[in-house]
Amino acid sequence: MSEKRILIASLLKPINDTRMYEKLGVSLSKLPEVQVHICGFAAPTPTGAPASVFFHPTFSFGRLTLDRVKAQRSYYRLLQKLQPDIIVSCTHELLPASVLYCRRHRCKLVYDVQENYALNIRAQDNYPALLKQAMAIGLRSMERGLSSQIAHFLVAEQNYVEELPFLRDKFTVIENKYKPAVEYILPATPVKLQHEPLRLLYTGTIGRVYGVFEAIALAAKLHQQEAKTTLTVIGYCADKTTHQQLLRELQDKPFISLVGGDRLVPHQQIIKAIEESKVGLLPYQPNESTFRCIPTKLYEYAAHALPMITQYNPLWQDFLLRYNAGVSIDYLHPDAVLLLQKIRNTQFYKPGVPAGVFWESEEIKLLELFKALLT
Repeated sequence: MSEKRILIASLLKPINDTRMYEKLGVSLSKLPEVQVHICGFAAPTPTGAPASVFFHPTFSFGRLTLDRVKAQRSYYRLLQKLQPDIIVSCTHELLPASVLYCRRHRCKLVYDVQENYALNIRAQDNYPALLKQAMAIGLRSMERGLSSQIAHFLVAEQNYVEELPFLRDKFTVIENKYKPAVEYILPATPVKLQHEPLRLLYTGTIGRVYGVFEAIALAAKLHQQEAKTTLTVIGYCADKTTHQQLLRELQDKPFISLVGGDRLVPHQQIIKAIEESKVGLLPYQPNESTFRCIPTKLYEYAAHALPMITQYNPLWQDFLLRYNAGVSIDYLHPDAVLLLQKIRNTQFYKPGVPAGVFWESEEIKLLELFKALLT
């Protein structure tokens, strides 16, 4: 049997993206007689990658420039050069070019639905009202119109199955669970925070809807109660206005450190920060686009037995109660004194680290699916 080629591609995600490379890419490289190609935004090539994984840092442009449109041509040229047997498109923006290629060649298209993109545009305040409505309608129309050309959908969140009727019965839920590094050691439990200084942590996308300013406000209140309290904000902020406001907020708060901000942060650096912290913050503000989702950081924090302070959410609350994984609060009106009492007097993760937060279960489903698609 000749070697099969799988291309995993995104327009904006870097080639070392956690889901594209560490999860989908490395897992699929375990299939026999298969090459895995990762196409994405220019970034440092991961070291120690499997021999059957190849990287194509095809894209490098300003996010609101004409080069973003020209990138489609570069992508199609790569398709013609690699001649993949399966394309995994990790963004809606590459669907038209991918469909065109699959119509002209013997190739199957898999759409990795990482977000409900149309809902994100409509529910978040990144664009003017009329523009975001038009963008959301146009995007959903494109996804629906091209769905018959898509062989299968990977779905990162269970709730998308209900929200996206164009999936029909061609989907597999592959959640963003935590894939530990080789050197990962299961942390000791239960976790007690009775006396040590609180090292708070905010990781991932830095943005208003994700509650970064509420995290800062909470850290300031806890710092007033206990002067040794610190906060590390580590991640990437794509919006320049939000980044500038963040820098202003931190000017008079030396107990808060920012890592990344206007630059991408390697995932392993984020994991190291999780290992070195005492409490993880999930201050997501109630929003239709995130309310029914399970953030990747929830799996990451739980895998490292990191107690959490989350914005109240019924879905997350069930997880916190089941595993003694943290405390829910209203980030807009926090009671710092009561919160500290709960943190200091609770034994977290009494049942141990939840087995269901690891990538292994998702890899099994992924490999079974692609074995079938490659036949």
